[in-house]
Amino acid sequence: MATPATTTLELTDRELRLKNLLLDVAAFIDKNGLAQDENGTTAEGSAPAEPLVLRWAGGWVRDKLLGQASQDIDTAINAMTGFAFARQMQVFCADPANTVRHGMVDSDLGSLHKVEANPDKSKHLETATVRIFDMDVDFVNLRKETYAADSRNPQMEFGTAEEDALRRDATVNALFYNLSTGLVEDFTGGLADMTANRIQTPLEPLQTFTDDPLRVLRLVRFSSRLQFSIDPGVEAVMADQRVLDALRLKISRERVGIEVEKMLKGKHPRDALALIDRLGLYHAIFTDSIAEAAETTETETPEAPASTPSLAGWAAVYECLHLLADTRTPGSLHDILVRTEEAQYFSWVLAAIVPWAQVAPPPPPPPPPPPSKGKNKGNAGNLPSKPPPPPIVLALREGIRAPNKLCDVVNGAYKHREQILGLKQAVLDKREPDIHERDRFGMAIRSWEARGSNWRLQVLFALLYEVLIIAHATAPASPTQAQIEGLMRDWQTFLDHLETLDVMDAPHIKRLLDGKQVAAALGIKPGKWMTVAMDMCMAWQLRNPNETDPAGAIEEVRQRKDEVGITEQLK
Repeated sequence: MATPATTTLELTDRELRLKNLLLDVAAFIDKNGLAQDENGTTAEGSAPAEPLVLRWAGGWVRDKLLGQASQDIDTAINAMTGFAFARQMQVFCADPANTVRHGMVDSDLGSLHKVEANPDKSKHLETATVRIFDMDVDFVNLRKETYAADSRNPQMEFGTAEEDALRRDATVNALFYNLSTGLVEDFTGGLADMTANRIQTPLEPLQTFTDDPLRVLRLVRFSSRLQFSIDPGVEAVMADQRVLDALRLKISRERVGIEVEKMLKGKHPRDALALIDRLGLYHAIFTDSIAEAAETTETETPEAPASTPSLAGWAAVYECLHLLADTRTPGSLHDILVRTEEAQYFSWVLAAIVPWAQVAPPPPPPPPPPPSKGKNKGNAGNLPSKPPPPPIVLALREGIRAPNKLCDVVNGAYKHREQILGLKQAVLDKREPDIHERDRFGMAIRSWEARGSNWRLQVLFALLYEVLIIAHATAPASPTQAQIEGLMRDWQTFLDHLETLDVMDAPHIKRLLDGKQVAAALGIKPGKWMTVAMDMCMAWQLRNPNETDPAGAIEEVRQRKDEVGITEQLK
C-alpha cells in the first residue's frame, strides 16, 4: 500500500464518543476471535485475517475538513463485512459493563438495519446502518471493483484502503479518517484538491466515467454543492461521446433522476444547470431518453418528438430564476409564485425543462376505423386513442422519471401558457372592461389549479418561457438587463392586479352550494349538466364576493338554462 498524505481533525464530543466505542468494539472482536463470514455467521475461536482497522470515509471527512457539520458517517472496515461488525457491536453493548464505561443509555444505540446488496440502486454490497449517539452510522467493508464493458455494476471484492479510494468518483470524496491513528489518509491527492477547491477523479477521467458514467452527474452535483471548479482535464472528458454513449447504455433513468433531483434541491441549482449547459449534458439527460423509449417499439411511435429543443437562450432562463430567488422580498415575484420547499424544487425543474416548450406536439393519431359490419359496435378496440402527452412532459417523464405530481404541474403549465400570457397582456393593455371582471380571472385560476395543480408555478413557467423567447431572439448575445427588468415589471403588474381583484386564493373559495342543492333548487335530477351549472354558480360568487344568499346564483342558472342544457327539464 502506498504511504498516504495525512493531516489531523478535531472531533466533537459526540464524534469522540463514537470513535472510542467503535475502537473498543474492534478490540473486543480481535481479542475474542469473533470473525464472521459474509452472512454474519460466527465462527467461534477464529480471528480476523488481520487486526481490524476502522476508517470513517468519504463525505463525512470532506465536510469535516470544510468545517461543515455532518450527521451521517460511513465506517469502512478492513477485514469483515459491515453487517458482521455491527452484529458484534450489539453483542458488545449487551454487556452492561461496556455501556456504563461508555456512558451509554438505551436511546444511544438504535436498531440494526441490514441493507441488502442491490446493484440497480447503487448498493453493491450489503451494509448495516445503526443510529448511534444521534448520528446515522453505516458500516461497510473496504472494497475494490472490476467493471464489465456494458454495466456500471462492478464485481466487488475485499480491498485495501488505497483500492477503495481509487474506486471513488472524486478525490475529495476518497479521503479516510483512520480511527486508530487519528489521521486523515489521502491516497489520491484529495487534500491538495480540497485546498485548491478542485474536483478531480482518482483515476484517469475516461476510465472513471466509462466504468460508471453516473459519476459525470455526481461531479456536476458536487461541483455546484461545494462551489468547487472541475479540473479542465476532467471537464474535457465529461461530454466525450464515449462517455455519453456509456451513460445511455449503463445508467437507469431513475438514477439520472435522483442525481438531478439532488442538484436542484441543493443550495446552488443555478450552478448545476450552468454546468450541464456548458458541458453539453442537457440532451443526455432530457432528450436521449425519448429516443430510447422509441427504440423499444418496432415501429415509429407517436410519442417520439419531431425535433429536439434548441438551447439558445436557455442560460437566460436559469439566470433569471436565480435572480428572482436571490432578490426575494415580501410581495416579490418569487415570494408570490414559489411558496414551499417543494415548489422551490419544482421551479428549478421548470427552468430545466422549459426549452422543450418550443417543441410542438406530434399530430393527433388518426381516428379509428368504423366497426366492421356485424361486429360489436361497443368493441373497445374502436375507441379513440388517448393522445400522448406533449413532448415536454415526455422529456421529463422519460428523462428523469419525474413523479406524476411534477409531470401534472408541467403538463398544466404547458397547456395553459397561452391563456396565462393572454391575461397578462390584457392587464398590461388595460383592456376595459375585461380587466375588472373578477370572475374571468378567478375562474381561469381555478381551472389552472384543477387541470395541472399549483397555478402559481404555471404562471412562473409562462414567465420563464417569455424569458426564453426573448433570449432566443437575441442569441448568441444575452438579453439586456433593461429587457429582463422590463419583463419582470410586467409580470409584477399582472400579479399585483390579481391581488387587487382578490383572486389569488380563488381555487380555495368555498362554494355556497353543492350540486345536490342546485338540482333540488331547480327541481330537476342531477346529471352531466351540473358541471356547467356549478361553474356558473362559482362565477356568480366571484362577481358577488359579499353575498351569502345563493338565490342569485340559482336564478342565473335558471336564466341561462340553454347554456347549461336543461331547457327541457325546466319546462
